[in-house]
Amino acid sequence: MATVEIDKHSGFCGGVVNAIRKAEDQLAEHRQLYCLGDIVHNSTEVERLRRKGLHTVNRDQLDSLHDTRLLLRAHGEPPATYQTARQHRIELIDATCPVVLHLQKRIKKMYESRGPETQLLIFGKAGHAEVNGLVGQTRDTAIVIEKPEDLDQVDFGRPIVLFSQTTKSEQDYHRLIDMIQKRMTPGVSFESYDTICRQFANRLPQVQRFAADHDCMVFVSDDKSSNGKALFKACQATNPDSYFVSGPGDLQAPWFKGKEKIGISGATSTPTWLMEQVRDRIEVLTKA
Repeated sequence: MATVEIDKHSGFCGGVVNAIRKAEDQLAEHRQLYCLGDIVHNSTEVERLRRKGLHTVNRDQLDSLHDTRLLLRAHGEPPATYQTARQHRIELIDATCPVVLHLQKRIKKMYESRGPETQLLIFGKAGHAEVNGLVGQTRDTAIVIEKPEDLDQVDFGRPIVLFSQTTKSEQDYHRLIDMIQKRMTPGVSFESYDTICRQFANRLPQVQRFAADHDCMVFVSDDKSSNGKALFKACQATNPDSYFVSGPGDLQAPWFKGKEKIGISGATSTPTWLMEQVRDRIEVLTKA
């Protein structure tokens, strides 16, 4: 009989735990709460909280809210969101991750202390909630670098300061630094700051060690999760016999035929209860 193990290092990060706790505390008292964007990039967890009274709104809908309570999720928000809340008398429950909040302050200070000659670059996913909040600290002047060709927007004859979204790969970040250094005009200033969350960065080697110790890996994540995709990529690189699922309904019995040690891991946005459901389903499939 196969053994099925959940990676003890997987699941919600501290920032997500804090956001969900704040949401549940508010819902226990008021029964209704708005959240700007999905509280976490996992549709099953979003649906669980929706049934409790958490209503997700987008940025366009924010303009129609007045005299209510609004949760700001762990990803953080640009200054414009706080301004709108003040104008509309919206009480904010701010669950911005402390790591993200610290990065926002660093970028804002850098933007205000350097002249317009300096270009601020942010390595991250364009349009991602955290990245939008970071760019907002620069009055939307920062350049987002998601892929190598985005560097064509940059003037390598002017000073550059580079930051990173907190959930990007360290390896990809240092690869980007190398590309920039090769294109810089000699004598022009280039500064880079490693602002990747250590809790997230540590999960990459952890999931690789876990994957190497199992015959087969099931990685549980929503396909909207950026860190889920990065962690699965690391998992698959170590153990090619790895599968990406959003829940127990995606599992297929042939994956586990002849496997003795089956591992389950997940993104920082994956709830433990969902991984436990996946484990239970695998145990049923492997007994059949």
